[in-house]
Amino acid sequence: MKNIIRIFMLTVAMVTISVSTYAQKNDHQRMTREQLAEVQANFIANEMSMDDTTAGQFIETFCQFQKEIWALGPRPKRETSDRTDAEAEQILKERFSHSQKILDLRKKYYMEYSKFLTQKQIERVYRLEREMMNRLYYRSSFCPQCLRVRMKK
Repeated sequence: MKNIIRIFMLTVAMVTISVSTYAQKNDHQRMTREQLAEVQANFIANEMSMDDTTAGQFIETFCQFQKEIWALGPRPKRETSDRTDAEAEQILKERFSHSQKILDLRKKYYMEYSKFLTQKQIERVYRLEREMMNRLYYRSSFCPQCLRVRMKK
């Protein structure tokens, strides 16, 4: 009976240790979309040396813009399998429609940015955003602490 209890206690200890070790390995989880948008907005605001009021407005507006972009859903796929002309036409029209929705949002948020940023600042925001997206595209796995370092490179 004592041996059974010892084996049971040893098993419980092993399970507890392995669960603890597994939890520690997952400390570097991926950021959520919202966290990524906020990190990007903070980075841009910092790079542009915005004052606290402007930075707050920018971060809120940038994050709202990102949420509206995500609400559009993913881009239509570009698969080039054997399709009829009608299917190809439909796919092209869907892509045009999606692109137009993105353009409409960009125009809307350009007007929002114009309320508290100069035109040169807006241009720089777009350039920094594009550079970040290009870097993230080519380096798909990153940790939040490394984002600032990688953006400087």
